Amino acid sequence: MVSGGCSGLSYKLDFDSEEKPKDQVFEDNGVKIVTDMKSLLYLLGTMLDFSEGLSGKGFFFNNPNAARTCACGESFAV
Repeated sequence: MVSGGCSGLSYKLDFDSEEKPKDQVFEDNGVKIVTDMKSLLYLLGTMLDFSEGLSGKGFFFNNPNAARTCACGESFAV
């Protein structure tokens, strides 16, 4: 999660080769997901999914903490 986007906060997925001491680590189906503590507070309860639908392939976030999102789904506000 980073600041930006039309709603204030944006999701950011990236590859990283190093975990920091305070990072939170989750694993599901052999995939490791790492987030920093600040982002975790905004992402608790969020479901990360992958879609191959007609609207295009890609990851999408279902974040119950989001009070509003932008039309493209790339950013949110709490």
